[in-house]
Amino acid sequence: MSENKLLYKKMTIEELVVLAQQDDFKAIEELIRKIQSDVYATLSYLLKSNDNLSDLTQDVLLKIAKNIHSLKNPKCFKGWLNQIITNTYYDEIRKKKKVPETVSIDYTCEPLNFAVKIEIPDKKTKPIDKCITSECERLIKSAIRELPEAFRIAIILREFQGLSYEEIAKTTNASVGTVKSRISRARIKLQEALKNYI
Repeated sequence: MSENKLLYKKMTIEELVVLAQQDDFKAIEELIRKIQSDVYATLSYLLKSNDNLSDLTQDVLLKIAKNIHSLKNPKCFKGWLNQIITNTYYDEIRKKKKVPETVSIDYTCEPLNFAVKIEIPDKKTKPIDKCITSECERLIKSAIRELPEAFRIAIILREFQGLSYEEIAKTTNASVGTVKSRISRARIKLQEALKNYI
């Protein structure tokens, strides 16, 4: 690995954003590399199915690369990124509402597959532990996907993205009180849905 590439790898998101806004293409490339798995994971929880998940992830990353200059304060990157993710999600929902659902007359029911695996190999983990962890992830993802949309977005932005109540309120165009209520109700629903497993 070249010394130059290593230098970019060590930079913070904020430093990469500043350079990306100065048309430093290596900084943009490293920024995209650093956030892509986070974007993918967030969308995988927001979407009811994994259809178009990769396409939407690419769409978000492309919007970031194209519009990085419009971000006024590099310190606000995380909130700006999540605004793009949620807007892309809403665009996808609106698009799907316009397309009527069709069912083939030869339709046969197939089991739903909720598993999206983002795995980091761990040589210390025993097979039974891996099995339990992956089953637990599947159950949690399934329970989150069953939440009403407003609850799902709020809980994902809070628990997975670490946004403050104020940032979530701004991202979702809701009051802080509404955000707190949605998160609280989402947690209650998740506890209820998962009580037999966790």
